[in-house]
Amino acid sequence: MPTPTTIICLLAFLAVLAAATGDGTTTTTHLHFYIHETFAGDNATTASLAPSPLAVAGSNSSFGSVGALDDELREGSDAASRYLGRVEGLVVQADLGNPAAAWTLLTLAFAGGDYNGSTLVLDGRVDFGAAGDMERAVVGGTGRFRRARGYSLMTKFGNPTPNTGVFEMDVYVTTMA
Repeated sequence: MPTPTTIICLLAFLAVLAAATGDGTTTTTHLHFYIHETFAGDNATTASLAPSPLAVAGSNSSFGSVGALDDELREGSDAASRYLGRVEGLVVQADLGNPAAAWTLLTLAFAGGDYNGSTLVLDGRVDFGAAGDMERAVVGGTGRFRRARGYSLMTKFGNPTPNTGVFEMDVYVTTMA
């Protein structure tokens, strides 16, 4: 026979578990937007923070390098399209291959509209040399995207100028209602 303390602990655990899971209702949202990146110049949105320590002949000279970005998130591929927020994050060359893939950790920070003040956090490997979509996991969020899970698909859209790049992104996000 369980003791009263054991029964109380079990009931408390079940109450916490029930509160944490909610009613189990989820909502899936599809977001579509463009990331505008500037590689160089006065308005650069990317920066090299640490070069590779392996910059020797015959090795992958980018392995170990670290960069940061603070790109614009826009509704369309045109730089004059509606501003939605920022894409802020880190890029680490963590692949010995050549060309190397990168590990990325990104925060999509929405500024305006239905998602104003909300964020999504993406984590994953990006192989810029591969054909097709680059996929990352949605590992969390804040505001409207609290407890978010899902994935993103990104493709290179184009280079409007030699110093800029545009990426198209679709994000599929599931949140608890």
